[in-house]
Amino acid sequence: MRLGCIADDFTGATDVANNLVRAGMRVVQTIGVPKDAGEVDADAIVVALKSRTTPATDAIAESVRACEWLRGLNPTAQIYFKYCSTFDSTPEGNIGPVTEALMDAVGSSFTIATPAFPDNGRSVFKGHLFVGDVLLSDSSMRHHPLTPMTDANLVRVLQAQSRRRVGLVDHRVVRQGALAIKQRFQQLEQEGIGMAVVDAIDNEDLLTLGAATADMALVTAGSGLAMGLPAQWGFEPNASAQRLPQAVGAQAILAGSCSAATQRQTRAFIDAGGAALPLDPLQLAQAENPVADILAWAQPRVNQGERVMVYSTADAESVKAVQARLGTQEAGELVERTLGAVAQGLVRLGVRQLIVAGGETSGACVQALDIDRMQIGPQIDPGVPWCYAHSPAASGEGLHLTLKSGNFGSDDFFIKAFKMLNNEAAV
Repeated sequence: MRLGCIADDFTGATDVANNLVRAGMRVVQTIGVPKDAGEVDADAIVVALKSRTTPATDAIAESVRACEWLRGLNPTAQIYFKYCSTFDSTPEGNIGPVTEALMDAVGSSFTIATPAFPDNGRSVFKGHLFVGDVLLSDSSMRHHPLTPMTDANLVRVLQAQSRRRVGLVDHRVVRQGALAIKQRFQQLEQEGIGMAVVDAIDNEDLLTLGAATADMALVTAGSGLAMGLPAQWGFEPNASAQRLPQAVGAQAILAGSCSAATQRQTRAFIDAGGAALPLDPLQLAQAENPVADILAWAQPRVNQGERVMVYSTADAESVKAVQARLGTQEAGELVERTLGAVAQGLVRLGVRQLIVAGGETSGACVQALDIDRMQIGPQIDPGVPWCYAHSPAASGEGLHLTLKSGNFGSDDFFIKAFKMLNNEAAV
């Protein structure tokens, strides 16, 4: 194992794993920190946590525990803390506090931060994060119900969360190459800077940054940097790294994200004639056994081989109205618990191809399915691969699943993903 990744949510974990696989590394993703070291035959291991929006003390404890487990497998492996490409956090964290705790854990006095992922429209210029052609603060992320991002200046955002001083490596340095970047790192560290936001506006910048950071004990980034690291250790893209078993069984989608992208994807599925059941959190709170009702709707359709979707995706105003009635935390946890239980029920009904949309929803579903690790397969859209795992609910059979970040994927993602798995990805 050359690289140990710690991801702050489950979709982010498959996102970074996807880029590593595409660059030629064999990758295993664990769900949480494994209870023992065991044998893991992989070039990189990604530990998926559910720490993005938990209290900072909990996020720190889990992240450090993951770091210790990874370094127990290989004390010299590079550690990669992966967060969202929209830098989802609040003034209290968790990106800054977790970064500093990991720096202490590996004995590092300097590290970087860059959520850039140009393939998905995320770029950093002059320390400011852009989503497509607009600043982060002008994007739909400004309305995020848990981590509203109202400031695009990452140096300022990260500094508010951190004890160490935060600096910048701007695009003019990045374009001069890896040596110039390293020299800028040394200069900043000599000036007392502990963390540096690094500009990256295209993939070439990330490949250059990968060469400049390959010897760092700790890097922090979105998934984009994963494109630039494997080549530094001699890995090259190859088809075998992303090979999965052939797909079988029924197909289902669970969508909990309320992002604009998932709203469009949900609408496209319904407009194409897909069978879809919307969830109303207020009705869920009052229902005696909502999971049984949902599965009763799904069972005859699954038995007939029909593709089904269960979704709570809604616009920002609808979400706020529900939060006002139930409370922000309770509303989110209610939907997560329900969709997690529905995932378990659907798999017991014979679903063996499952798409889950949304980071918190993905975490709830994977935990409900008692999946402890996944093999990473081919990319569907940038940042979203198909995976393969085993769940007790599947009665010993394998399960293909994809955990999609709410903001990722084309409008036809749900339909396209199944077509790809059954026509192109089966080997």
